[in-house]
Amino acid sequence: MLFENKKVQVRFAPSPTGYLHVGGARTAVFNWLFARHHNGKFLLRIEDTDFSRSDKKMVQAIFDGLGWLGLDWDDDVIFQSERLSLYQNFCQQLIDSGNAYYCYCSQERLTGLRQSNEKDRGAFFYDTFCRNLSEEKKQELEKQNIPRIVRFKVDPGKTVFKDEVHGSLTFDNNEIDDFVILRSDNIPTYHLAVVVDDFDKKITHVIRGDDHLTNTPKQVLLYQALNWTVPMFAHVPLILGSDKKRLSKRHGATSVSDFESQGYLPEAMLNFLSLLGWSPGNNQEVLDKQALIENFDLQNINKNPAIFDETKLAWMNSQYISEVSVDDLYEKLLPFLKTKEEFNINNYSEKYIKTSIEMLKSRLRTLTDFVEYGYYFFKDPDEYEEKAVKKHWRGENLIERLIESKSTLANLKEFEEESIENSIRQLAEHLNIGAGKLIHPIRIALTGAAVSPGIFELIAVLGKDVCVKRLDNAVEFLKKK
Repeated sequence: MLFENKKVQVRFAPSPTGYLHVGGARTAVFNWLFARHHNGKFLLRIEDTDFSRSDKKMVQAIFDGLGWLGLDWDDDVIFQSERLSLYQNFCQQLIDSGNAYYCYCSQERLTGLRQSNEKDRGAFFYDTFCRNLSEEKKQELEKQNIPRIVRFKVDPGKTVFKDEVHGSLTFDNNEIDDFVILRSDNIPTYHLAVVVDDFDKKITHVIRGDDHLTNTPKQVLLYQALNWTVPMFAHVPLILGSDKKRLSKRHGATSVSDFESQGYLPEAMLNFLSLLGWSPGNNQEVLDKQALIENFDLQNINKNPAIFDETKLAWMNSQYISEVSVDDLYEKLLPFLKTKEEFNINNYSEKYIKTSIEMLKSRLRTLTDFVEYGYYFFKDPDEYEEKAVKKHWRGENLIERLIESKSTLANLKEFEEESIENSIRQLAEHLNIGAGKLIHPIRIALTGAAVSPGIFELIAVLGKDVCVKRLDNAVEFLKKK
C-alpha cells in the first residue's frame, strides 16, 4: 500500500451550510472507524469558504451530531476560512510553474459559451481563450483592473488513480476543462482547498461519498502538478431511500438531530450507519462500537448504493433499548417526558416512572414510543380505540360488568397484583363468563387501547383511585353512546 509505512490519517470535511445529514454522518463514521481500527488520526475540517451560506449554528450542529454519535476527533478543528493565505500561496506556485493561469473572461462571455454548448447539447467547457494570452495583452488587462480568476491547465492525456472501492479508474483529460482554482475575490474553489488541506494535514486516505468520484481526477492533477504524493481514495456508495431514489427530505428524517429527537439511541444509529454500504463479512448485524472498530476495513465496502431502511433502524434500536438498564433508560426518557406538559410527571415518583418503563421496555422501538404508547401511566385516556371498542366493548351487560369490576377493585383491602387477579377471576366466575370478558373491557377503560402490559400488574401500578376513576369514565362514555 502507498502509505503502508505512514500512520493512517483521515478527515471528515463537512460544509456548515446545513445540519449533519445521514450521508455525511455515514462518511464520518467510516472515516472514524478506519482511523480507530488502524490506531490513526481522525481529523475534522470545516469547509466554510462559502461565506454567504456558512452558518456558525450549523458548525455547532455538526459538533453536536458527531458528539451524539460518539465520534471524537483528534487535534484542533480545521477551519478553511482561517487558511486563505495558504491556498493563495500554493495557487501562486501553480501559476509560477506554468500549471495555472489568469483568466480575464467576463461573465457575459462565459454565459455565451455555456449557451452555445447547450445548443450543441454538450457539457460546458471553457475554450482556453486566456490560456495563451501574450504578456502584452495580460499587462493591458491588468492595467484596466479587469476582474480575474485562476484556472488550472489540463493537458491532453489520461488521469489514472486507484480507488479502494472501485479499483483502478481512468479518466480522459479531454473530458476535463481548465477548471477554476481561485475566484476573483481570491477565495479558493473546493478543488484547490481540499488538495492543499489534505496534503498539509498528511491525509493518507480520502474516504468520501461516490458523488465526489468525478472530482477526483481534477484533484489528482493538482497533486501531480505540485509534486505531492496522491492519497489513497475510497469512494463509498450513495444512500438511497426505500424507493431507490437518493435520500432526501421527502423520505422523512435525514439529519442526525432528527433521529435524536425521534428517540433513537446513538449506539444504534452508529451501528446502523456503519452497515450502510459496509458489512463485517458475516450475518451479524448488531455490533457494539468496539466490534465495529475491530472489524472495519475498506475491502468490505460495497460498490452498490445502500438502502436506508428505517424499519430496520427501528428494529436495531429496539435491540439496543432492550439492553439498557431501567435506571439508564429513565435518564434517557426524562427529557421526552418533560416535553409533555399534560403528563405532569412532577406528580409521579421516580419509582413509579421506572416501574412503568420496565413494563413497556420490551415493546419500545424508540424512546418516543414510550411517550406515545405509555401515556396512560400519566393521564386518563382521551378516547378509546375504535377497533378495540368494536371487538371488546359489546354485549348487553357490558356496563354492568364494568360497574361490578369497579366495585370489586374499590373494595379490595390489599391492592396488589395477586389479589387483583384473584378478585377479577372470581368475579368472572360469579358472573358465569370467561375472565377475558372482564379483562379486555377493563384494559380498554384503563388505557384506551386493546394492547397493554399484563392487566393485573398494570392495575396494581396505576393504583386503586386511578382505576376506579377510569372505570367510572368508561361507564359514563358508554351510557352516552
